[in-house]
Amino acid sequence: MTSASPRIAIVGAAGRMGRVLIAAVNQDAESELAAATVRPGSSLAGADLGELAGVGRLGIAAVDSLEAVVDDIDVLIDFTTPQLTLSNLAFCAEHGKAIVIGTTGLSDAELDELDSYRDQVPMVFAPNMSVGVNLTLKLLEIAARTLGDEGYDIEVIEAHHRHKVDAPSGTALRMGEVVAAAVDRNLKEHGVFERVGQCGPRDAKEIGFATVRAGDIVGEHTVMFATEGERIEVTHKASSRMTFARGAVRAARWVSGRSAGRYGMDDVLGLEDISGA
Repeated sequence: MTSASPRIAIVGAAGRMGRVLIAAVNQDAESELAAATVRPGSSLAGADLGELAGVGRLGIAAVDSLEAVVDDIDVLIDFTTPQLTLSNLAFCAEHGKAIVIGTTGLSDAELDELDSYRDQVPMVFAPNMSVGVNLTLKLLEIAARTLGDEGYDIEVIEAHHRHKVDAPSGTALRMGEVVAAAVDRNLKEHGVFERVGQCGPRDAKEIGFATVRAGDIVGEHTVMFATEGERIEVTHKASSRMTFARGAVRAARWVSGRSAGRYGMDDVLGLEDISGA
């Protein structure tokens, strides 16, 4: 591993998350903002990244291809779309770069393709880079192991802004996977993602999902464990995208210079098994 500050490139600099990521890298004393990309042919190519992100001039121009900055970067941060992310993984494999992936909405086939790069690219892949969310996942594991097979119904409720294109959110699905594993259930078999009309009474092993899309909600997730007489709720609320961006920058520092592999935020944060299992 290298002790030098990693040279970070942001993919999708013109997007909502891209702009916050630029600001987060710029604020981080242990990282260097080396480049950021916009769509090929975009009128924003050549724009100052600081002005694009609203943090003042930085003297670094947006580019419309990673090839233009291939010799200037060590690690990418990508919160874009599944197909673009997979294309960027191929770029990293070809050029020996690391990558931090916060992209959600990947299909099973796309996840398999992503995983095929685990022996070629050092990657951190997580549906949510927030430190708080990843701690919440550990708390959910404890709760599910304690309550899940004792007559408690499990429901996952998530809310995001009106512009989010995938549902349920990657974080909600990850929460569902954690609680399902803790009670020895298969989420593909027991996950219920829609209830409409005369759907009948709830099956005891269901893990239900409810989705809200409204306004400018950054991200809210609640997992409910409910039985007759009481209800326990584990909730995480994000009020700013900066919490995800700072986690991604932390992941970029961590993964830069590491050997190829598919890592998660557990690895980045050094979270031990606090469940006692």
